[in-house]
Amino acid sequence: MTDGLCKPGFERVAEAFRKNFDANGEVGASVCLTVGGETVVDLWGGIADQKTGTPWTKDTVSIVFSCTKGATALCAHMLASRGKLDLDAPVAELWPEFAKNGKERATTRMMLDHSVGVPALRTKVKDSGPYEWDYMTGLLAEEAPFWEPGTRNGYQGFVFGWTVGEMVRRAAGMSLGTFFQNEIARPLGLDFWIGLPEEIEPRVAPITPFVYKPEQAKTPFMIDLALKRDSPAALFFFNVGAWRASGANSRAGHAAEIGAANGITNARGLAGMYAPLANGGGRLVDGTTLARMGEVSMATHDDATLRIPTRFALGFMKSMDNRKRSVGAKLFGPDVDSVIMGSAAFGHVGAGGSLGFADPVAGLSFGYTMNRMGPGLLMNERGQALVDAAYLSLGYTNKDGGVWVK
Repeated sequence: MTDGLCKPGFERVAEAFRKNFDANGEVGASVCLTVGGETVVDLWGGIADQKTGTPWTKDTVSIVFSCTKGATALCAHMLASRGKLDLDAPVAELWPEFAKNGKERATTRMMLDHSVGVPALRTKVKDSGPYEWDYMTGLLAEEAPFWEPGTRNGYQGFVFGWTVGEMVRRAAGMSLGTFFQNEIARPLGLDFWIGLPEEIEPRVAPITPFVYKPEQAKTPFMIDLALKRDSPAALFFFNVGAWRASGANSRAGHAAEIGAANGITNARGLAGMYAPLANGGGRLVDGTTLARMGEVSMATHDDATLRIPTRFALGFMKSMDNRKRSVGAKLFGPDVDSVIMGSAAFGHVGAGGSLGFADPVAGLSFGYTMNRMGPGLLMNERGQALVDAAYLSLGYTNKDGGVWVK
């Protein structure tokens, strides 16, 4: 059922990975850990395609949804580290078209920490819109903010890829996907794309969505979807053109550059991207930039989009313990709507429960991908069990305070 590498001392991770298949409904998945830059776990298993019975192999990849935001944010921080992008300068300096209708004082920092005030688009997005870069950035430039930029936060679930991505494109002089491939994925030897080449398509495991029962649609987020169609939650979820119906499993959805949602990789790719960040920054960023990347920049008890408490660094999620604060946790189990890591860790969850992060104190990088989505807005029992096993393997003792501690 499972295959790969697990070095002595990390058997807990392998056990949790196997249990996910045996008891938690895992279909196909991969998990990878590096510690001090050394790969200590690299496991995969299950079925990649349920229709054909194709097994999940070492080189299987899948869409990782919002884990892509971590890759997009890293691009921005690399440019900042090189002096090509000032995160606190007005966006108007690079993208003057954006600086209007109440967004004149917006900064890239506000885009990265989800406080810029444009969590979604009010203007109806045409079917092909998400696959047309200039169309989406044009809509965002015209959009009036939902609140004064910088005064509160609402998760940019879909548009983050074009707000931050356009700043990357203008600062780098090339597309987001090209910069990511040239400067991060290829130099690090990662199977990771924002804009998938057609020749890789046969290796992609299709995603199976989680289907909610009517009686489960009781979270504030789900209520907004049903009753408040002009809310950030509903607009983020529904106003995404053809992406809503078929994007995650379509060639068009894979080929486009959607820096918030359509990165395609596996656990090895996620852990490999974060490994330099867990060990001083490597050739990606300098020490000052790395320190800034891990600091909390915006936090709230009620995210305007997700409607749960959230904590964000600049483009990355920090540990979020909503076990006693989330309706989703009461409905689906304590691991839903949380992601509990070390205090220094930063990374990003993807819809359904995938995750990549770096913990510079532990020297740990982590990746988990799968093809059967789980419930809730952040992690679920499968991915969190793997994170827990990783920290326990490193001598950490508990997460009672909302972060893993020794």
